[in-house]
Amino acid sequence: MDASVVGIRLASGVVTPLVKKLFRGEGAGAGLVDRPVRISSYVSLREQRVLSRDDLRRLADKLVAEALRAPGEQPLPPGEEAGVAAALAVTLHSLGDLALEDAQAVEMGARAFAAELRKAAPATGLGRDAELFHDRLLETTCLHILHFFTTRSTYIPAALVEQARRQAEVIAKIDALLARIPRQDGRDAEFERRYLAYLAQRHSTLTIFGIDLPPGSARWPLDAAYVSLEVVSPRLDGPARWPAAPLWLHDGSRTADASFHHGSRILLRGEAGSGKTTLIQQLAVSADGDGALAGRVPYVLPLRTLTRHGEPLPAAKDFLAATALKGQAPEGWEDRVLRAGRGLILVDGIDEIPEAERARARDWLVDLFAAYPDNRWLVTSRPSAVRPDWLAGEQFTELVLVPMNQAAVAAFVTRWHTAAEAGEHLRGQLLESLATKPELARLATNPLLCGLICALHRERRGFLPAGRKELYTAALSMLLHRRDRERDLRLTELAEEPQLQLLQRLASWLIRNGRTEIGRDRATALIAAALPAVPAAQALGDAGAVLRHLLDRTGLLRAPTEDTLEFVHRTFQDFLGARAALDEGSLGELTRHAEDDQWEDVIRMAVAQGRPRERAAIIGDLLVRGSDRAVLLALASLEYAAELEPELREDVRTAARRLIPPADTNAAEALGRVGPLVLDLLPRGGDARGSDALLSVRAAVAAGSEEAIGYLAGYCRHLDEAVRDRLVRAWDGFDTRRYAARVLAHMDPPPRNLVVDSDDRLAALASFTGPPDLHIGSKVSRKALAAFLARQPVSGLTFWYFGGGTDLEFLRGHTSLRRLVINGWSQLGDLSPLHGLPLEDVSLYIGSDLPLREAIASWPRLRTLTLHGRDGAWSFTDVSPEARPEAIELDVADPDLVGLGRLTSLRRLELGRSWRPGTAAAWAELSALKDLREITVSCAVLAGLAEFTDLPSLRIVRYYDDAEPWEDGIEDRLLRLFPHAELDMVMEAYEG
Repeated sequence: MDASVVGIRLASGVVTPLVKKLFRGEGAGAGLVDRPVRISSYVSLREQRVLSRDDLRRLADKLVAEALRAPGEQPLPPGEEAGVAAALAVTLHSLGDLALEDAQAVEMGARAFAAELRKAAPATGLGRDAELFHDRLLETTCLHILHFFTTRSTYIPAALVEQARRQAEVIAKIDALLARIPRQDGRDAEFERRYLAYLAQRHSTLTIFGIDLPPGSARWPLDAAYVSLEVVSPRLDGPARWPAAPLWLHDGSRTADASFHHGSRILLRGEAGSGKTTLIQQLAVSADGDGALAGRVPYVLPLRTLTRHGEPLPAAKDFLAATALKGQAPEGWEDRVLRAGRGLILVDGIDEIPEAERARARDWLVDLFAAYPDNRWLVTSRPSAVRPDWLAGEQFTELVLVPMNQAAVAAFVTRWHTAAEAGEHLRGQLLESLATKPELARLATNPLLCGLICALHRERRGFLPAGRKELYTAALSMLLHRRDRERDLRLTELAEEPQLQLLQRLASWLIRNGRTEIGRDRATALIAAALPAVPAAQALGDAGAVLRHLLDRTGLLRAPTEDTLEFVHRTFQDFLGARAALDEGSLGELTRHAEDDQWEDVIRMAVAQGRPRERAAIIGDLLVRGSDRAVLLALASLEYAAELEPELREDVRTAARRLIPPADTNAAEALGRVGPLVLDLLPRGGDARGSDALLSVRAAVAAGSEEAIGYLAGYCRHLDEAVRDRLVRAWDGFDTRRYAARVLAHMDPPPRNLVVDSDDRLAALASFTGPPDLHIGSKVSRKALAAFLARQPVSGLTFWYFGGGTDLEFLRGHTSLRRLVINGWSQLGDLSPLHGLPLEDVSLYIGSDLPLREAIASWPRLRTLTLHGRDGAWSFTDVSPEARPEAIELDVADPDLVGLGRLTSLRRLELGRSWRPGTAAAWAELSALKDLREITVSCAVLAGLAEFTDLPSLRIVRYYDDAEPWEDGIEDRLLRLFPHAELDMVMEAYEG
């Protein structure tokens, strides 16, 4: 056996007296007079003759004998004990030749000290195994020798003196260094307080569009206005949704730690008006508080502003270039913050820079990640602006803001009316309209449109436009003209049309140049060029006066800086840009940009505003181009075409059918963004099979409309597990009660692992085709859960950090329960209600003081058992004699295997990192598992597994990625013993 893998343990009570014989005793004191204190000066050898060579040999014999008394296989071939002892005596004799001080030896450590002894001694002349055993024993002996040094009378005082001397030297050097470097800590802290206050002031309000308030007061506090939006992973491999705000905030929905399970680098995609910039505002102001972002320093980087004149993207030292505090930070402050990993970098609007510049923007980001890897990053973009996995190589998690569901819309409407003091009657009237008019509910899909609907509903005293075109037209009318007129302001009046003509010139220039910001001088020049054709506007004065009017009075423009202008929202820019293209007859220019995401909404808005002939020309040209993107754009435009020849409409549907079912996940997401039109083209549940079914369901979920509920209900009896899982996780995207009643209640078999994270969601689950399997979140109350379980049997329950009391009394007598997972229920102290239940699959991640023995004994149908974080207050003998467990997974403190051998039904066994065989009986228990196919152990156990077990059915041997050394040839020995097995390393394991 390879002695290098044998751990040699020598009891201190035996070894310490032997080690002491090697050295002379000393009196008190620090030993400062006779310097240096060499080890040779107090070794009991040489001329002192206190310890003879014979004595040293007898001492070595005793050390070898003690080392060989350990249980287990002998690490030396028979007859080599005397040779090892003789060699050890010679090696220890070289203590008298060392020129080291005791303090130096202690600082070296046992391994290096043993190496010094070997170099000072002659070669041992031993065989390979014997020499390895000699070296390990020497290293262990040296450990005791160094311990002796630290306890002798002069060592401690001398060490203290040396320590004080070194500390004085370090302090002097640091003081000299600080004297040469200006102190930054005070200046940094003072500036950070000022900067965070500035961010809180700058980003703490939102604009209320179109309400009759005095100029400059149509803003409301962000904390009152903000509605937590939801995001979904486009890969949909994990939990489908979680609130967007708790990516880094704690708002009760999910702890910051749990949110960061998804990563500290986020690429967030969202449609225009979906709330990307508002989320950035929320994150920026949250750092000036005591929440999860306290101590973080946000940098808000709006790319449209930073690159408006083609400037290079900023280095870290220029992160404040777009703020009023530019140039006022202490020199090097940004670098110090980012090197410390305290930055929160919020990059807004990849889609708002020209497509040709996005590769440069990515290179800029990659350089920043390399220089400052430990910070938190959020990058936003429209969904189609950059390719899938654009930043995946930089460990970014991609998330997508999803359309607001009914609950989010209701919350937004309520907050809007409260802030605008619009009255309960109007709020209730609008909520009723949204609940009863599907065409209106389809419009209210993001914060921008919800805000417009609220403003128009208030301004028109309850009358609302029916479509998206009408909604924007009415909003423009309200913002451009009716507000000032109806408030009786004594200003020069300008009709709507002249103002629209001028504004659309600005919008057209921005779109054609791939920008969202325009310099004030450029805007003035564009208006000056247009004024001769718009004589009515000349009543306001010159071009500068007209621009001031558009900025101050319309509510459509704003000035982010003194020398730049932008539309209050990109959607208005696209709407007016489309109007300009129609006026100019530039239909070909529109469709030539079908592949450019910045023109996508412009094209759809042109279809909405165009005359029938113009609509037909745009849609027909898109079909001629024939690319997938152009066809999808034509399909999406049908929703905007109030009048269109039936033949052309059918041509669009025919062209779109070649994209259905979608080819992959990205195609499904793109198809879903077209909207409810796509539902009529997708295959129905009874017709779709395999990946076609799953991708069709993904597309319908991405459509996000209430009509999709009816389509998804057609898959309730689909047998594909991936399809059924997607149906379960789609619940969050729709009205809670309606989806539960029309989809979840009719799934057969009933849903599995259905996430329930609130009492409202639990109450929405009225009935099922059979007992469901539920995942109970931390926000569900004990009272609500007990009431639900009193009327509804369940087949499975997962408790995830549940805080519902100290017992499981509400599960007593639940004979339908087959699966139970408890993770993080800190107050749980009683498992007795589980006794006798027909549980088959049990996983417990709980404290070690919870009584478990009786519960395990009462589960006669147990098939799988997982225990994590428990001690040995149970045993395999506790498993019910009637049970036939097939898999047991443990990560506990060195479990005893007594009784394991009788569980002959086991096919998979995981024994955890810490398990080590204590006796031969443990190997015998393992060998009794003749049908075991998989086993997982520490790599330190592999040698014993190969030597002492007989497991003829073993097919997989897994081992943990431990740091312990391998025995030479162990892999070959395992494969010879288990010829049908594969070796596989477990990269991660739970730690108890």
